[in-house]
Amino acid sequence: MSEQQSDHDWMARAIQLGARGLYTTEPNPRVGCVLVQAGELVGEGWHVRAGEGHAEVNALRQAGARARGATAYVTLEPCSHFGKTPPCADALIAAGVSRVVAAMQDPNPQVAGRGLQRLRDAGIEVQCGLLEAEARQLNPGFIKRMQQGLPWVRLKLAMSLDGRTAMASGESQWITGPQARADVQRLRARSGAVISGADSVLLDDSALTVRAAELGLEPAEAQAAAARQPLRVLIDGRLRVPLSQRLFRETGPVLVVCTDAGRREAEYQAHQAELLTLPDHAGRVDLAQLLAELAGRGCNEVLVESGAALAGAFWQAGLVDELIVYMAPRLLGSRARPLLELPFDSMAEAMDVQITDLRAIGNDWRVTARPVG
Repeated sequence: MSEQQSDHDWMARAIQLGARGLYTTEPNPRVGCVLVQAGELVGEGWHVRAGEGHAEVNALRQAGARARGATAYVTLEPCSHFGKTPPCADALIAAGVSRVVAAMQDPNPQVAGRGLQRLRDAGIEVQCGLLEAEARQLNPGFIKRMQQGLPWVRLKLAMSLDGRTAMASGESQWITGPQARADVQRLRARSGAVISGADSVLLDDSALTVRAAELGLEPAEAQAAAARQPLRVLIDGRLRVPLSQRLFRETGPVLVVCTDAGRREAEYQAHQAELLTLPDHAGRVDLAQLLAELAGRGCNEVLVESGAALAGAFWQAGLVDELIVYMAPRLLGSRARPLLELPFDSMAEAMDVQITDLRAIGNDWRVTARPVG
């Protein structure tokens, strides 16, 4: 096996390891690390959860003295600053590794490249860019938050084959089957926040929580995923949703975003809810400012689960990075509600998307798409 192919295979292993932190590392990135000595794996690790050891530290701990002279394959540039843990670049230097292969630089423009330079200054051979595209897929939200100050936004919708999301009355449970609903639970579990609107919560009495039993994962992984609940965000401009709704009865914080709090902060605080006033120039909730606020709170990925009106507002504002549509093999009829409220009148207004993934989920189909342009 050539050295180039060997590097490729070891980095692919590191990416697999990084993916094990899919549900648990927020607000940190998902990172994997592999240590190889003379073609033999001597240590591997991944970042399990925020506040605990990083991938490099976990791999070094497993390798022990065998790390000296080894090559480290890591999916993200080793950190060079003190946070809740010491710099990983320093740990690699102290362990005596001879070579570091990183998939990508740290996306934070204030620190990008500093960890790699620290390694070079210590006499360690450094390469960067191997399987970068695959490594970036581990952390779309962390990358966007570091570079743009905004989270990665997924808009999730469920529809019938004829493109309807609910009956005219608002009845929508359930359009899709249990496998699709478990898939949505996994989307929630990987997100830093889940956003919904007043109409959806009033109709469905949604809790917006991650429920371990519904994730469709192995018990230990499901429990770990459900232990870190996303921030539940309710967009309720006029504070129409009663505090008796299930959203406020479930354990965990809720952020209610409105246009005028009306001195009701204490009332909401008694229900573990925080009021945030964010009116835009038209008197509606400022969605862009909300996303910036969530990024400031460390949310890398945000899931929007809402009705057609709020979904259309996010889409028209250009705030959606990824559209995920679950399509059920049933017809709801022409009187049922549309997928998105987009009041177009001509073909010139039509908006194109690029379909990036299409797969069966149980009896339903999941379409993943991104806006064009």
